[in-house]
Amino acid sequence: MKVVILAGGLGTRLSEETELRPKPMVEIGHRPILWHIMKHYAHHGFEEFFLALGYKGEQVKRYFLDYHGLSGSMTIDFATGKVEEYTREPEEWKVHLMDTGPETNTGGRLKRLQPYLNETFMLTYGDGVGDVDLRALLEFHRSHGRLATVTAVRPPARFGGLVFDGDLVADFTEKPQIGEGWINGGFLVFEPGVFDYLEGDQSSLEADALENLAEDRQLVAYRHDNFWQCMDTLRDKRLLESMWREGDAPWKTWK
Repeated sequence: MKVVILAGGLGTRLSEETELRPKPMVEIGHRPILWHIMKHYAHHGFEEFFLALGYKGEQVKRYFLDYHGLSGSMTIDFATGKVEEYTREPEEWKVHLMDTGPETNTGGRLKRLQPYLNETFMLTYGDGVGDVDLRALLEFHRSHGRLATVTAVRPPARFGGLVFDGDLVADFTEKPQIGEGWINGGFLVFEPGVFDYLEGDQSSLEADALENLAEDRQLVAYRHDNFWQCMDTLRDKRLLESMWREGDAPWKTWK
């Protein structure tokens, strides 16, 4: 099954990093967050990717060219000029690097890929990770027979949570997920009928497609109560980096 990853936005809220590179190329553990997302999909058996590129898309192209050509460790003998490579196990990925315009909106990027997506496909954003069971998500989507499924998540709280008993603190939870409310966590599944809700480059996947799909009762939500984290800000990036460094990265579902 094909997986679309929206990888072309400006990432203005992470400008400390994105002035130099596109947001999906911001690194967690010396690997772009895009790589983490793709490893998660591949772990569940989804290995054909359409990367919808825009802002600084040439850096994404260069990364995959280098990933393919210089995929392992190597020894360089400067006296002879000989290069000895120690190849690693290759990824079983097929990656389509698709230019979708530097200023195209989210729905417009997807619309440009319509000729390649004529059956059920998956889509996510290039800046969020989670331990979503993607096979279960697909089964859920198919069981409801609608055009679209969105993974609903509870946004992580920014601060510690307090429960009061008068003036006493009865309970303190460090940075819990909020107890109510759900948001779009990405990890979507679509039928080709979604393209009827999109027009040109300025179409919004969220405002033009998802909102209208909901009005038409064609959007269902797969509730994910476990780990999910976006990378909107430098604080988010540092949080993910620390989790990876400490060996506590719930999104690492692969070996």
